[in-house]
Amino acid sequence: MTGRNDKCLSTRSTRWAYGPDIHDDELPLFERRREQTVLRSVLAELSGGRAAVVTLTGRPGHAQNALLGWAARLAGESGSRVLRAQAAPAERELRYGVVVQLMTALHGPVPVGGPAHGDGRVPYSLRALTGRDGCDDRSVPGHLHPLPGLRGLLRAARTTPTLLVVEDTQWLDAASRHWLETLVRRLTPDTPVAIMASASTLSAGGPDWLSALPTAPVPVKRLVVHGLSEGGVAAAVRLICGASGDPRFTRAARTATGGNPTALYEVLRRFAGQGHEPVAARLPELKAVATEVVGDLVTHALGGLPVEVTTLLRTLAVCGDLLPFSLVCAVAGLRPAVGRDLRAMLEAAGLITSAGMKALICPMVKARLLEDMPADERAALHSGAAEQAHRASVNDEDLTRLLLRSPPLGSSWAVPVLRRGFAAALRAENHDNAVACLTRALREPLEPDQRARLSMELAAVEAVRSPEAGDRRLAELVRARGDVPAGLRVRAVDLALARGNSDTVRRSAAEALHDAHDGERDGLIALFWLADAAKDDTEPMVPEVPALPDLPPGPAQAGVRAWQLAARGEDRGTTRELARAALAGGGPGAALFLPRLAACKALILTDDCTEAATGLTALLAASRRDHLPAAVARVLTVRAELHLRTGMLDAAERDAEAAERALPPASRHPLIAPELTALRIATALEAGRHERARSLAAAPAPAGAADGVAWSSLLLARAQLAAVEERWTEALELSKECGRLLLRRGWSNPALLCWRPLAATAGLALGDRAEAARLSLSELTLARRWGTASALGLAELWAGPMTGTGGRPVVRARGATRVLRDSPARLAHAWGLVQLAAAELEEGDRHAAARTAEELSAFVTAYPSSRIAVSLRRFAERLDEPVTPSPPAPPREWTTLSKVEQRTATFAGRGHGNREIAELLSVSRRTVELRLSNTYRKLRITGREELCELVKAMEGRPTDAS
Repeated sequence: MTGRNDKCLSTRSTRWAYGPDIHDDELPLFERRREQTVLRSVLAELSGGRAAVVTLTGRPGHAQNALLGWAARLAGESGSRVLRAQAAPAERELRYGVVVQLMTALHGPVPVGGPAHGDGRVPYSLRALTGRDGCDDRSVPGHLHPLPGLRGLLRAARTTPTLLVVEDTQWLDAASRHWLETLVRRLTPDTPVAIMASASTLSAGGPDWLSALPTAPVPVKRLVVHGLSEGGVAAAVRLICGASGDPRFTRAARTATGGNPTALYEVLRRFAGQGHEPVAARLPELKAVATEVVGDLVTHALGGLPVEVTTLLRTLAVCGDLLPFSLVCAVAGLRPAVGRDLRAMLEAAGLITSAGMKALICPMVKARLLEDMPADERAALHSGAAEQAHRASVNDEDLTRLLLRSPPLGSSWAVPVLRRGFAAALRAENHDNAVACLTRALREPLEPDQRARLSMELAAVEAVRSPEAGDRRLAELVRARGDVPAGLRVRAVDLALARGNSDTVRRSAAEALHDAHDGERDGLIALFWLADAAKDDTEPMVPEVPALPDLPPGPAQAGVRAWQLAARGEDRGTTRELARAALAGGGPGAALFLPRLAACKALILTDDCTEAATGLTALLAASRRDHLPAAVARVLTVRAELHLRTGMLDAAERDAEAAERALPPASRHPLIAPELTALRIATALEAGRHERARSLAAAPAPAGAADGVAWSSLLLARAQLAAVEERWTEALELSKECGRLLLRRGWSNPALLCWRPLAATAGLALGDRAEAARLSLSELTLARRWGTASALGLAELWAGPMTGTGGRPVVRARGATRVLRDSPARLAHAWGLVQLAAAELEEGDRHAAARTAEELSAFVTAYPSSRIAVSLRRFAERLDEPVTPSPPAPPREWTTLSKVEQRTATFAGRGHGNREIAELLSVSRRTVELRLSNTYRKLRITGREELCELVKAMEGRPTDAS
């Protein structure tokens, strides 16, 4: 029997921490010269026959035992007898546990009832020493001395100086402590016995085992062993890693281990064993190794603790930072007196620290304790802790943390706490924790109505992290019928549509109509038709859903009907009235988000942008209040579009980014995903951030995105980018495809998406003037039918140049700009001013052009990098050029040439050969020949000679071909 317990938390370096070639006592003793000097002097006194006592105290792992091992070897080499023992927590109740180890070292192990030594002495019975043979050493004089072995030890010391080394005296059993104290009292200065003892305490200078004794008759030296300084850590790095560590590495190593030598040496050994160098670039690897080593040390140490100690530690790990220690003991099922004793023991071991009435456990110990705990026991522990924490009025955040790890409690306070935790998590944008709170709340016993409301709240938040699960949960609510509160089913359909899942909404709304309450029918019908408008197909719906009335009385249907009329460009007055009624009305359906959002969109198209902005602000506040991230994202997207129309580029970009944060792209349903992307492309283009626009346009769209009507907005945004980069064929194809999607749904309102002007511009650039004129006239006709200033002004701004009607260019531009000035379309008005200024300069009215450009100064100051600002700077350069006589106007036929034909003809007219022109334009020689043949035909000339004369006459005029 050795009495040692290698699994206890000891100052002794444990064998697991080092390789087989490094002995426990052979740790490098950096910064221990002071202690070594004292120990060496004590050993010198012992060799001279004089007694002394030395204690070494400090925090666990500070090499107290390594110092004792060094002194023991030194004593043995000098001829002294060395008796070593180590106390252990598992042997605190074993009487004379340390004395047994000392006597065994002195006499050698002898079995019970063994024979006498040759000199007639009878060895001590180990069973008798520990009180296991039924004999009471105090009641049987002569059978066993009250202090076993003490007299024999002193007698043996007279022949050979003797050193007693006792490690970890904080774990001494009471009998051994009394034995050692008696030994100290019986020592005389000329007794050749020295005692060296170590202890680890929470406080480095805490009391040692001799504190209760009066002044000892022999010299007593008390040494406090501290952790390593940065210099000591640097020395350890050099020794173990084979190279000096840079300062950042050394500081990090000291921080990670607290300067604890035992932990530090093992961390460095493993770190170096992985082939790393002690440089700052390897700090992540150092921290990972340190976490593993400290965790292993803690796990190793905790393995030998008694059950009640482990129970207390686990309870402290769960709620030690929340509850006073008395309540922690109650959760652990320990009597207060027992809890106090265990607390003192754990503090001595450095496992816990005190903070007022609370006992705190170090984070690494906490993690390892809870990881190794059976799941059911861990859950039960959290339950008990939650109940005590609630009674102690612990804050909601900590209560929520406990509840998330506990099984259902059935307590009335649990669900309100979890709901408050849910709201707090959403404020912190921690959607995962918010979902966890409501999921846990649904495990509690609930009334059907309460369960249904919590389910819908949970589905709303799941839209961000697990949208499919949220959709399924909403569909279950719709199918629940009588088990949900009145109106909740239609709100579930509304919420599903907010994420864009129109397919599910159409089916759910149609099926729910069978058994819908009177207050639900109008809302379900409205949502069905709103969802139907979002999908680009003609799939028949069975059962058939009634169409919306022309003038619906309810707010939900009024909002959807307003959007239908607005998208088709029909009856602006009725559209406005219905939209206002949807936003102002009460009663069933008034609380639905998507119909109100549709009403706001309709008001934007009727140029009632102020009313739309007010409605959007109210919707945004309501959706945030009700924790509906999908609705928040939809509202922000529409408001960003409104900001873009009104020329507030910064606000548009902020809202677009906020919409993406509220509902990330991966969480959006494919049918609405293109909507926000298109908006961001258009905003980036107007802001002059072309690279950003290209990146957004090139990003792959989710599967199924092209099936929705929102795809048309992305097509138009890509067409706008192509037009800016003069990729006219692509711009024409994309804008026309956008138009086909819209017209297939009957959405012909020019205020919705301006695809016709863009297609007309691209067609004209490609030489198809007739198609450009047709598209422009169609846009103008539809704009006049709709009648808003923004739609009409834009149509007039574009139609004139395409059709050649409306008088001189400056007159057309001035008229269109005047109309746009009275509209909320501030961005379109700014572009109108750019065109008007160019037309005025073209006619030679430089003063008027300068005045027009000056109107844009505020916009350019606000957005100096925008496309308008860039265009205006180019215009200013032209405005500053000296006035030169205008060359003669080109013949009317010249304008029938496409731009590429004009450029080819100009090069040819300047004398370039066909091969040279082909190289300049990066085309084939055959292409040049075909272009010139078309040019001769359109200009009605015979060949290159006449072309040279024509170009010479035009030379100097600022044309696209020059």
